[in-house]
Order: sequence, then structure tokens, then C-alpha cells
Amino acid sequence: MSYFNWKDSLNLVTKFTPRRAFNAFKVVSSFQLSKWLNKPIQWGVPMSISFEPTTSCNLRCPECPSGLREFTRPTGMLEKDFFTQTIDDIYKDLLYLIFYFQGEPYLNPKFLEMVSYAHKKGIYTATSTNAHYLTDDNARKTVESGLDRLIISIDGTTQDVYTSYRVGGNLDKVIEGARNIVKWKKELKSNTPFIFFQFLVVKPNEHQIEAIKQLGKEVGVDQVRFKTAQVYDYANDPNQLIPTIDKYSRYRKNKKTREMEVKSGMGNYCWKLWHANVITWDGLVVPCCFDKDAMHQLGNLKNQSFKEIWNNDNYKQFRSELIKSRGNIDICANCSDGLKVWEE
Repeated sequence: MSYFNWKDSLNLVTKFTPRRAFNAFKVVSSFQLSKWLNKPIQWGVPMSISFEPTTSCNLRCPECPSGLREFTRPTGMLEKDFFTQTIDDIYKDLLYLIFYFQGEPYLNPKFLEMVSYAHKKGIYTATSTNAHYLTDDNARKTVESGLDRLIISIDGTTQDVYTSYRVGGNLDKVIEGARNIVKWKKELKSNTPFIFFQFLVVKPNEHQIEAIKQLGKEVGVDQVRFKTAQVYDYANDPNQLIPTIDKYSRYRKNKKTREMEVKSGMGNYCWKLWHANVITWDGLVVPCCFDKDAMHQLGNLKNQSFKEIWNNDNYKQFRSELIKSRGNIDICANCSDGLKVWEE
């Protein structure tokens, strides 16, 4: 199954303007040229950004620095004024806003106001939630905000299995929240948000793959999708999370060394460094979602404009290092971008 459902895809296409289309052309062509010439060439600005509403979270998932409270960077909330100022600066070229990075977005009291602001600028908006705050009122406000895509993380169909990864969570609340969103979409006669259950496949829940598909149908979500799990210490897997079903694992045993390794292998390029980036709640710009602790700070939007950062020496140096030897960059070592399994 492709990443976009046709209805979802059509919605995204409507967000294109001539300017955004031309920017996308520049980004794609410069990336292909960089691969061909083996040196970084950057035209255009990001087509997509991830903006972090908060680093706070109500759960304690074992492979998440937010859940484990292991950040070295501060915890805080994205301020609406800073967000709108940034969006005003980049919205004409920006196609896609991913409204999450670390933490639970709905903990930010201004979250839906910011979604609505981006929606009014014609940007496709998406977020991911553990759904514990999708009360009836929040569900209605979510639909009214114009949010285009809502990812609901649900990693089990029974409470015991669900909490084996979503530590501290309540499955009944997740299902209730999903039903609330489905209800308000119908009552408000809205085509958005496109709702899908995202099932992070780990060893404790892999036996419930068929059950989550059935639950998705019963609740009325638009799609059920499966995601492979990133395990930090995959060589040892201390939490016993790597699934036994090869299709759903990011890792495999090396035939010669018998040690675990990332499946995908790594070419000396990365599409994300050309078309997207991540902004933390306090304005730090980092390369991608694998830099969860913002160790590779490429700039600070509190001090520079977005375009100045995108083309600064830090970014140029990072892209150059990536093309020369991606395997030497720490956040790339456990990267298996693209190893996701999307299904109905």
C-alpha cells in the first residue's frame, strides 16, 4: 500500500500552487543532480517541515527519549507567536507541515489554534497523537481546525499488550478518542482529517496484526498502517522489541558476523536533507527526525531567518559530510528510512 490513500493524495495535490510546484521542481532536481555529481547542490527551500509542539508526554514508551525523560535539551511548549512568525516567513513555498517531533502535541494548549493558522495558509497539516486527549470537545475542534491527517498511535488491541510498549496508557481512551474524531467528521460533514491507526509492530504485539485491522474497521478509521520500530540498542535489544516476523523488522542478522544490522543499508545521500527539516519547540533547526536530542544544531530561528539557516555553512557542511560518508554520522547509523509497511 502506498503512503497516500487516493483521497488523502487528492487533498495534498490541492495544496499545490504554481510557486510551491516550482519550488518542488527545484528541490527534486537539485537532489538528483547532487547524487549524480557526488557533491551537494541545493536549490529551493523545504517542501516539508516538522514543527515540534512540545517535548512533554503523558506516556513512558521504552524507546522514546520523551517518554523516558532522557532529553538533554529542555522541555517546553511551542509559542504561538513564534510559530505564526515562522509560518508567515515560509508558507508560500511550504507544502506540508508535520506537526509533531517529540512529545504529545495535544498537551500544548495552543496546538489546534496553530493548526488552524497553517490550514488558513493553504498548507497540508498532519499530526501524530497517542489519542489520550481526544475528548469530545477536542475532537470537534480538531475537525474544525482543518487538520488534514491524524495519525493515532495504537500498538495493541488489548490493554496488556498495548501497555507493554505504551507504558502508562489506557487503550479504552485511545479507542474512545478515535470514535470521537470519526463521529465529528460525520456530523460536520468534513472530509478531513484523514484518520489512520498506526500500529508500531514489536515482538509483544505482532500476534495482533489481524486484530488491529478488524478494530480499525469497527471504529471507522480511514486506514490501518503498520510501522517498523526503531530500537536504539538493536544489537542487544534489551526490551525484547524486535519482531520475529521479518517483514515488520528494521533489522536482520548479518550472515557472516551473525550480528544484528539495519536492513536498508545506506547510500551516501539522503532525500530529507534536501526537501525537509525539523524545528524544535524553542527554534532549533536540526536535520531530521532521527536527531531527537537536537545534537546537530544547524541554526536557531530565534537568531536567523529560515532561508538564512537553510543555506548557511552548517547546512552546507552537513550535506557535504553526508555525501562523502553518511555512515560516519551518528544519527544515520540507525536510520532505516523507508522501511515502513503500509496496509489496509
